[in-house]
This record gives sequence, C-alpha cells and structure tokens, in this order.
Amino acid sequence: MNTSDAGSRQRGEDGPLWEIVGEQHGVITRGQLLELGIGPSAVAWRLQSGRLHAIQRGVYAVGRPDLSRHGRWTAAVMSCGPHAVLSHRSAAALYEIVDGPVPFEVTVPLQVFRVRPGVRVYRRALEADECVTVEGVRVTTVARTLIDLAQIVTGDRLEAAINAADKRDLVDPEALRSAIESYKGRRGVRLLRQILDRNTFALTDSQLEREFLPLARSVGLGQPRTGVRLDGFKVDFFWPELGLVVETDGLRYHRTPGAQARDRLRDQAHAAAGLTTLRFTHAQVRYERDHVRRTLATVARRLVSTNSMKPSLRQVA
Repeated sequence: MNTSDAGSRQRGEDGPLWEIVGEQHGVITRGQLLELGIGPSAVAWRLQSGRLHAIQRGVYAVGRPDLSRHGRWTAAVMSCGPHAVLSHRSAAALYEIVDGPVPFEVTVPLQVFRVRPGVRVYRRALEADECVTVEGVRVTTVARTLIDLAQIVTGDRLEAAINAADKRDLVDPEALRSAIESYKGRRGVRLLRQILDRNTFALTDSQLEREFLPLARSVGLGQPRTGVRLDGFKVDFFWPELGLVVETDGLRYHRTPGAQARDRLRDQAHAAAGLTTLRFTHAQVRYERDHVRRTLATVARRLVSTNSMKPSLRQVA
C-alpha cells in the first residue's frame, strides 16, 4: 500500500473524529477519543507524531496546535469537566460586549475542584436556565454574565458591557432587573441595579418640570415655554429669545430604532430652523444635576452673545 492510500484510509477511519472536532472548534477530549475506539497507545502515538497537540489536561488540538479564540475557550471549558461553562469576562468576550484581551474564566459546580494552567476557575451553583450554548461553546447567559461581571469589574466597564449588550439586542433590561432580584446581597449586584435604574429611569411630565426648571433658573434662564410645537414636533422646553430647545429622554434602554430615528429628524428640523437643541436623559436631570447646569450655562452664554441683537427667533405654533 502506498503512502497516499494509507493517508486516505486514515482520513476515512477518522471521519467521526473530524466530525466532532469540526463542531468543537478544533479540539477533542481524551474521553471522546477513547469512546471512538482510539486507545491510550494510539493517543500516545498521535501525540508523538504531531496528529494531536496537548492544550489542557485531557484536551487536545487535532491536526495543528494553533486554535481560534473559540477553540481556546472550548478547550478551557472541556478541561474543567462536563458541567463547566465559560463565564465572567470570557463569556462577555464571546458575546462581544467587552473589548480587549480577557483572561480565560470558567465556572464549575460547587462540588467540583479544578486547577488548570492559565484558567481562572470559579466554583458557583448555576441553574440550568443560566447556561446556554453559543457558537458551539457552553457559556453563561448574557444576564448571568452581567451579574458575574458586576462582582469583578469597575462600574464604568460594567455600564459599557450593559450598553453593548443592549445595542446588540442581547439583553432585555426588564428581564435582567427581574433576574438580579434573586441575587440580592451579593457583591456587585447593588452596582448593577444602580446602573440599570439610572439608565431606565423616567420622570412623569410634572416631575420632570419640577426637577428641571430649578436647574434652568439656577443658571439664569427664564421661564421656558413647555409642551409647544416647533417645526411639526412637540418639544419639552423652549426659550424663544435664545432659540434654545431642550429635549429629555427617559427609558434609555427601551428606545426603539423608530424612536431614535424620529429624534434625529426632530433635531435636524430644529437645526435647519436655526435652533439649538440640547438633549438630556431623565436620569441626568435627577442624578447629574451639576453636568446639566454646566451645559445649560455654557450654551446659554454662547447663545446670548450670538443672539443679543436679534429679535425672537421663532413664533410658537
């Protein structure tokens, strides 16, 4: 038998192996090899001949040692046992809601003890509905991933991850808020709740006026027109003598693409009419008052200088 025939026969015999490897991003476990009838001596021979490459204890790359990121994640999870899942920053990287390099992080059941080189292993109880398979990798759900992140990253990084998950339509903020109720008292959950509260916070019209108008008065702005129509749109606050419109947005995480498109059209119509538009969230009005004051004062000074010799810019419809 020539070398070509031997190679063809080898590939045919290894068909089931390659099928498994294809589904697992280039890796396979020792247990899977044994189940395929590839015994210990055959495994040792394949390691010596370069057909297998040890990546983690009991986990091998097949054919070549270079693995994709998904292959490395899969190897890390498989090395920690059948109930292990990718978690924390690694899970966030899989979901593409964090940037930059992250450590390999895996969660295993409480009763499992694993130490693996280059892998940070967490021992936590996970419910079945907290784990899913994404792109062939067993991983914590987005909600559970954010809850885990809340315990190990800064507030800015956590908020950035929540924003990224929202933009990619990976998480329902209301479902996330509901999920964290069962984690009360855990480190980081309070921070997660605060971020969600600030970014899904909305005031009623009367509450908004009671909280925003004193801020405007404190920087020298007079009484605005409220709820009037300009350029075909109802606006929240309008100072005709300055040509200044202030719009406020609530429920940031629930703004649909359609609502965002209308906001852009509204702002463009005002700009075309020579008006200046400022947009604040309800949460900024409630929680970031100094920022709102500074912005109002800076813009008002510029508009006073620009418009001091002009008559009222608009007639209110």
